[in-house]
Amino acid sequence: MAERTILIVEDEPHMAELLRSRFQGEGFVVHQAADGLEALQRFTAVRPDLCILDVMLPKMDGFQVARELRRIAPFAAFIFLTARDTLPDKQAGFQSGCDDYLTKPFLFEELLLRVNAVLYRTQGPKQHASASLVFPTFTLQVRERKLAMPGRTITLTAKENRILYILLSNAGRMVERRFLVEQVWGTMTDYHSRSLDVYLTRLRKHVQLVPGVTLSNVYGKGFLLDVADGRADAQELGS
Repeated sequence: MAERTILIVEDEPHMAELLRSRFQGEGFVVHQAADGLEALQRFTAVRPDLCILDVMLPKMDGFQVARELRRIAPFAAFIFLTARDTLPDKQAGFQSGCDDYLTKPFLFEELLLRVNAVLYRTQGPKQHASASLVFPTFTLQVRERKLAMPGRTITLTAKENRILYILLSNAGRMVERRFLVEQVWGTMTDYHSRSLDVYLTRLRKHVQLVPGVTLSNVYGKGFLLDVADGRADAQELGS
């Protein structure tokens, strides 16, 4: 199983501990920093898969940290998690090169969705494309775009594969329609939303063949994929 490493840069001790505990519970290896300078030092030392970065930090603010990260590691993945919620703040965040921007207060479940989506985008060729999501009764082979179960293997389109990966990575949790559309098509439009419904209709036909798997609508909100036999392990193909 490939370990995912995350660097949490947060100077408020209670919030830092909460994030550490929740991400460790989700299987992440967690590193932490409490100020901007320490963040750069820790990043250089551990080279995490993703950083969660506050803006209001001692010694060097988050925007400065982000610009420096982009200088030393152009493909570094990071998400701002901050109370700075104005449009100019968000513009500054994205101009500094962030992959996403989430404001406090927040739901951990939403943060986890965003982290998983960024990791899929940024590590597709390196990690996720060489891994499978393995459940007791079926496997999603991400690189091959195949849904494999005893006696049957279904080849998926690229978008079916992407949608199913996001839903399975968050099995048992609701995924909002807007979030899913933005992660697959980049922008939320009526056309893309209707396209999502078409792909979900196809995916329902596929998952109906898998015992214990259900894909349902949460009216007016999003979608919920339930797997009766528990959560997935991410395994290297051929292991």
